[in-house]
Amino acid sequence: MSADASALFQPFTLGDLTLPNRLVMAPLTRNRAAEGDVARDITATYYAQRASAGLLISEGSQISHQGQGYLRTPGIYTPEQVAHWRKVTDAVHKAGGRIFIQLWHVGRVSHTSLQPGGGAPVGPSPLRAQTKTFLEEGFAEVSEPRALELSEIPGILRDYEHAARNAKEAGFDGVEIHAANGYLLDQFMKDGSNHRKDAYGGSVENRARLTIEAAEAVLKVWDKGRVGIRLSPAKVNDAADSDPQALFSYVVEKLDALGLGYIHMIEGATQGDRNAVNVDYDGLRRSFKGAYIANNGYSRDMAAEAVASGRADLVAFGRFFLANPDLVERFRLNAPLNEPDRATFYGGGTEGYTDYPGLEKAA
Repeated sequence: MSADASALFQPFTLGDLTLPNRLVMAPLTRNRAAEGDVARDITATYYAQRASAGLLISEGSQISHQGQGYLRTPGIYTPEQVAHWRKVTDAVHKAGGRIFIQLWHVGRVSHTSLQPGGGAPVGPSPLRAQTKTFLEEGFAEVSEPRALELSEIPGILRDYEHAARNAKEAGFDGVEIHAANGYLLDQFMKDGSNHRKDAYGGSVENRARLTIEAAEAVLKVWDKGRVGIRLSPAKVNDAADSDPQALFSYVVEKLDALGLGYIHMIEGATQGDRNAVNVDYDGLRRSFKGAYIANNGYSRDMAAEAVASGRADLVAFGRFFLANPDLVERFRLNAPLNEPDRATFYGGGTEGYTDYPGLEKAA
């Protein structure tokens, strides 16, 4: 092991969990759920193959039918979905791993064909996102949304709590609230997508309200150390804010007060410019007493430096883990990495999913 990367292989205590290393598998939408939006048997194989990660975070899983935005993404709101996720968590635990589920409501990033009764997707305001979703025929423009009624918001919060209970029943070790990437909670937080005039719009405090309430709903079910949240200050899926530093300073301060186990921060534009938005990530990290998971464009050496310097506690990798089930061992040996096959990212079967070779096969 080269000395400069040794920090990545130190154990870390997250709540009452001991993680054997600092490498996290980021949530990755793969669009391979079966009918009923349930995880398939190959999903259990896929996650178990990657169980050497310090922590696995599952692909985003919708908390309700309304929360779905893409074809064949798994849910966590029906008994059948719980039963199939249980096969996944059992396989991961048998392989020695730890797995959190990412709780997801896409908000306006959806299509009428995916919504209950073919209805309009919901968001903070009736503003259509300039982005695409994944349907049977491939990528397509998202549908025109409608604004959530004030009276509907308690139901959304009940959906978060219900999904959190189901996650526990399905055997997950914890949950990550998806409040990033231009989905529902992020849409409410950012003034580019939230034009409301009620208690959930206008001021930073009002726009952050739904995110904080969603966290409180999940904390009714889970111990604080077993709950994390994902945030993305930059513009993603057409959700942007005019003052991200002020917004996320407030949000992180509020999350810190709740005592969450970690914040999972997308630094810069997803798969793009790490300086896409003027935000002091180090300052956000210092203002949060829990763990800080850094994400976006990290190499092995960047990750090692971030952990060794204390700038991050853990570093999340997406495509590297997608293509390298044994990424931990490859990083340990500084071995070459498999290249991810973009053509098989979304939809399909085992190809580009469970057939990436480990080091021995590659050799």
